[in-house]
Amino acid sequence: MSRFILYAILFYLLYRFIVDLLIPVGKASAQVRKNVQQMQQQQQEYARQQQFQQQKQEQQAARQAEEKAAEKDYIDFEEVR
Repeated sequence: MSRFILYAILFYLLYRFIVDLLIPVGKASAQVRKNVQQMQQQQQEYARQQQFQQQKQEQQAARQAEEKAAEKDYIDFEEVR
């Protein structure tokens, strides 16, 4: 009978350990993993936006350079009579 009580107490302590410590730790680690993934996705999106903006600025600068070059090729003249 005392062996049964000892096993019951050990089983109860093991159950409380699992319920009070292991399950919350598992949930917390899953939440942390999820938050880290979200932050990585946000950083990647930010990097894409920055790259897109940089490319857009480079294209605008190239267009402006082409327009200036085209303006230099054109010579104004007046008709002489």
